[in-house]
Amino acid sequence: MESMMALMPAKSVADMEAEAKQRSDDMQNQEYIVGLAAHARNRWEEARDAKQDLEERMLQCVRQRNGEYDPDVQAEIDEQGGSDIFIQLTSVKCRAATSWLRDTLLGTGNDKPWAIEGTPQPELPQEVMQGLQAQLSTEIMGVMQQTGQMPSEEELRQIALSMKDEAMNLVKEESAERVSRMELKMEDQLLEGGWYKAFNEFIDDIVTFPFAALKGPVKRRRKVMKWQDGGLVPTEEIRNEWERVDPFNLYWAPWAWDINDGYVIERHRMTREDLQSLIGVPGYNEDAIRTVLADFNTGTAGDWLWIDSEKADVEGKNVSLATHTDDLIDALQLWDSIEGKLLLEWGVDEEEIEDASMNYPCELWLVNNIVIRAVLNYDALARKPYYLTSYESKPGSVDGKGVTDLCRDSQAMVNATARSLANNMGISSGPQVGVNISRLPTGEDISDMHPWKIWQFQQSEHNDGSPPLQFFQPNSNANELMAVFEKFSERADEDTMIPKYMTGGHTPGASRTSSGLSMLISNAGKGIKQVINNIDQNVIIPAIERLYHDNLRYSQDPDLVGDVQINARGASSLVVKEAEA
Repeated sequence: MESMMALMPAKSVADMEAEAKQRSDDMQNQEYIVGLAAHARNRWEEARDAKQDLEERMLQCVRQRNGEYDPDVQAEIDEQGGSDIFIQLTSVKCRAATSWLRDTLLGTGNDKPWAIEGTPQPELPQEVMQGLQAQLSTEIMGVMQQTGQMPSEEELRQIALSMKDEAMNLVKEESAERVSRMELKMEDQLLEGGWYKAFNEFIDDIVTFPFAALKGPVKRRRKVMKWQDGGLVPTEEIRNEWERVDPFNLYWAPWAWDINDGYVIERHRMTREDLQSLIGVPGYNEDAIRTVLADFNTGTAGDWLWIDSEKADVEGKNVSLATHTDDLIDALQLWDSIEGKLLLEWGVDEEEIEDASMNYPCELWLVNNIVIRAVLNYDALARKPYYLTSYESKPGSVDGKGVTDLCRDSQAMVNATARSLANNMGISSGPQVGVNISRLPTGEDISDMHPWKIWQFQQSEHNDGSPPLQFFQPNSNANELMAVFEKFSERADEDTMIPKYMTGGHTPGASRTSSGLSMLISNAGKGIKQVINNIDQNVIIPAIERLYHDNLRYSQDPDLVGDVQINARGASSLVVKEAEA
């Protein structure tokens, strides 16, 4: 036995990597894979170029919330000199909106912004219908044995209705139990999959950017600690996860008016660990991933985005270290709908393409021109796992407006007024002095002024009779500038529908009484209700529905199946909180 083991060939790690690379190269050189890579590149270049104006606006949003001027504005201020003060009006409004949304949607942390409920009239399962039919036949046979004749149509109808009502009550009870079990399972999945962390980050994005996006469920292989055989041991499992999508990394078809109406591209900046977590996940090619890992340091592909350095700068990162690093590699994830005949040309199995003239949803991952995943969209309804909305939506457009966009003009005017006020206060803070330098002796320092100073003058060579010094006081425009400042501060309240009293600021008038303040809060809530409705309809409901359908599709527990509807609690929660306030 020992001699047989000694004769068994052993492969080195290098040999195994070489074999995996060869298999990957053979696959990547196939005509349909080359075609997929070229298609993904074309889509990427089209979406990237179309988003440049939006990216400029997004950079402006980040600077505005951070209290920084855009480079062109800062250059003008530096050229003119004077104060470059920036009033953090936008930051205050963003923090207020973020707190308002979090308090409404997440409450104290124990609340959840969704619920699943059984439908008012659950559908009777097929097995229940068959049981009713069998029971009805038994009831009819019993009546015939007792009376010796067939029951009348009215008697049969009453028997059937009675049995159906009883069955429906049982079905409703069973449905409620199944809904409770499913809701508990989904809450556990969301908690372990990072839903609440991602949702918190999403709320920050929606007030800052023209749009915000959430993604999930995404299946990933993770190492977790589990209790087995009397101790904690590390085990690997594939689980559903949720994440906030960086608005700078999400692209869509230039002609799309909704995230699901055209192709979508997400740009990932991945570490080695991120790539490794995809090995073993169904649909990913392990040989291709290992090839990318072997050539990792040559795949930064930093030229894919021109905006990386600008983004790093506004985020306060070291531009050189953030954009030129061997620790990250760029990957493109494309969700697209492609004509069947093209898929057949690229080598997709004919059994999966029923009609070559129809379009089929696909998912494609491209890293350094290496395709690591190319599959038909696994979702039965061809949905993409992205949920996107805006603080203020624009009909016919994927992106909308955030709080920063809404108060941009007010912020600009408040800043301009504050700079003028600071400059005017500095100039008018003391007297200005006019000096006839021809009357001063050599070496006299005109910038040295102090109480009880003795000035020396000399006779003018030109018989100039004007006084050697003239003092005058510049006018102070503080009152006029403060009035303009207050006016545009109030204008920001109207633009964003986030009034001062929602952040604890003093507001004269109706807010002095409880009934008046209640009326003001109710009116202010009308604006935030629309934002919450956007989040409910475009993010929470479709995301929870997607998880529910995923459980129905892949769960092995038949007791979770039921006839349910998904409800978002955001708007109703706001009504309750208004009443409490």
